[in-house]
This record gives sequence, C-alpha cells and structure tokens, in this order.
Amino acid sequence: MWADLAPIGRDAGTRGYRRHAWTAADSDCRAWFRAQAETRGLTYEADRNGNQWAWLGDPAAGDAVVTGSHLDSVPDGGAFDGPLGVVSSFAALDELRGRQARFTRPLAITNFGDEEGARFGLACVGSRLAAGQLTREAAHSLRDAGGVTLPQAMEASGYDPDAIGADPERLARIGAFVELHVEQGRALDLSGDRVGIASAIWPHGRWRFDFRGEANHAGTTRLVDRRDPMLTYAETVLAARREAELAGAVATFGKISVEPNGVNAIPSLVRGWLDSRAADQAALDTVVTAIERAARERAARDGVDLSVVRESFTPVVEFEHALRDEMNKILGGAVPVLGTGAGHDAGILSGSIPTAMLFVRNPTGVSHSPAEFAAEDDCVAGVLALADVLEGLACR
Repeated sequence: MWADLAPIGRDAGTRGYRRHAWTAADSDCRAWFRAQAETRGLTYEADRNGNQWAWLGDPAAGDAVVTGSHLDSVPDGGAFDGPLGVVSSFAALDELRGRQARFTRPLAITNFGDEEGARFGLACVGSRLAAGQLTREAAHSLRDAGGVTLPQAMEASGYDPDAIGADPERLARIGAFVELHVEQGRALDLSGDRVGIASAIWPHGRWRFDFRGEANHAGTTRLVDRRDPMLTYAETVLAARREAELAGAVATFGKISVEPNGVNAIPSLVRGWLDSRAADQAALDTVVTAIERAARERAARDGVDLSVVRESFTPVVEFEHALRDEMNKILGGAVPVLGTGAGHDAGILSGSIPTAMLFVRNPTGVSHSPAEFAAEDDCVAGVLALADVLEGLACR
C-alpha cells in the first residue's frame, strides 16, 4: 500500500508532496482509497462533504468504531502526515482478519478531506463541515490563491458543493474514533517508545495581518519618505519569536503575499499569516495580543495601516479520558501519554463523539517537510497497536 501511494502528488524537484484539496493528486488519492476499500470487500461511500468511508458491517447499526486520518498534504509536505494513519488503518484491519477476530460493532476506515487547509487556508474542512463547525455559507466563501472557490473546485472533481453541511446523523452512528498519526515532535524518540497516546491538543489559531503602505520606486524614493509595509512585517515576525519565547508558546509567520511584488518596487501591501499555539488558552491569548501590540506600534512609526483578522481557531482539546484510559489498558498500561501542538480531525470531532489518538515515533521530529520520517519497524508497531485497540473496542 505504501509503495502504491508514495508517487501520488510528489514533486520531482523538491521530493515533497503537493496533494492539495480537490486537485488531480487529491483525486488520485481518493481513487486509491476506494480501491483499497473495494479490494477488501468493504462498503465504500463518500459523504456530503467529500469525506470517504469504508465500512465493515452495517453503517446504520450505530456505535461504530472508526479509524483513519487524511491523505492531503501541506505544500511540499512529507509522506507520513496523514497517510500513515490511513494506510495503518487498512493494515490493522488485515491484521485483525488474520487473527480471525469477530467484530461485534461496525468498523469504518475514513479519509477526511482537506485536513491541511493548504489550498483554501482553513484546516480540517471536511471534519469541520461534518461536525457543524463550518457553515455552508462560510465554506462557499473560501477561495484559493488563484481565485477558485471551494464550490467550483468541488464541482470540478464531481462533488455537489450545495450538499455540504453538518452531518449529525452520521456522527451519531459513531461510538469511537481513533486516529493514528506520526508524531510531529520528538517526545517518543527521547523516551525510547515506539507508540504513544495523545492526551490533548493545544489551543491554536491562524491570524491574517494586512500591512498597507504606499507603493513607490525602490531606486528614487528616499528612505525617510517611504511608507514601507515590509519593514512593519519584518518587525512583527521578530516580535512573534520574542513573545512566543516569553509565553512558552510557539508562533510562526509561514505564509506571505506581497503587492505589487516587484524587485524594484516598495510594496503597497504585505499580507502575512500567523500560526500560534500554546499549552493553554491564557498563554495563547498573551502571545497573540503581544504580537499584535508590537505590530501596531511599529505600524504607527512606519506610517502603515494594519488590520488583523482571526481566520480560524480551535480551543484546547482534551481527548476523552475514558477512551484514552481504555486504550492504555488494552495496550498494557505502559504507553506514554503526551500532548501535541498539532491540530487533527480527531480534535475537531472530539466535541461531537469520543475520540482518541495514537502517535508513532518520529526520530527527527521533523514534519510538514520532505524530511518527515518514521522507521518501518515503528510503523509496524503502530499498526499492531492500532489493531489491538480496534480489537479491544470492536470485538468485545
């Protein structure tokens, strides 16, 4: 399975993945998922929001155990973030069939659409729609960098954009969702463990900073006469690092757009996107407020106008303790429990259904990069741990 999936959406130059939502690479990933489901005799369906499902047992029976993750990527992302969870889910089912496990609850494997938000700027679109955390109207307003709207992209891929929206009936049929994911840090590598259980997801959000100045000639405009928004942006990036260190948080400006974007032109607009995360809400509020304050102070000095818009936000997610404890018991009680600063579909769904996560060791801690890696032995350990958990939940 890994070898079949690996070439899809991989850029020959960067060796990173560009599996963005509702593109040709995304369609190929979806076709791969459907083929895996049908090869195993599972009932395949795509829901109203474009999320894919492969069912063993009656989907309408209720109290289903669901596992899976996503197949899309960030720009030039790694191979493991998302796909490891989907591949491991199919492999875990194969393992359970090899054990001749007898299922007493329906089992489903899922691929949630547009988890990374690389194309339209909002993460976890598929699960947010299903959980009612993203309205149809808000989803229809999403546009990519080329001006293509989400409805246009969905329609071009053969999906009905007018059908999207909350799916409470489907979620009501799910008794537990367990997502396996490569760890996006080094906690397991430092502890020497192959597999861990998630305790919580840090609160996190994305903010857009629009710095508006005055376009002018780079060669003839005196420094003292300039209203250069790039200077304000640069100071804001430095402030983000400084304030994050003080608050024990993380803050990153990882995306930027510039107008008119000419080498010999002073920009009229610099738009930067801030991603910030912290262990608790108070720390997150502290760091984002301090970054905005620093940006406004510098904007006033530079003669630049500033507007700040919060584009997305996810509060702290505490995974259900009963499910987490049951998983730990199934796995022998010695599995490390760790928090994470990365968002996931499991976090979005936690407000609607019991959710939990398993992490697989990442020896470098690198993620969202072609250098992302997990050793084959650790991946197999993750599959076996997931199989044990699914057996304990769905075959009791």
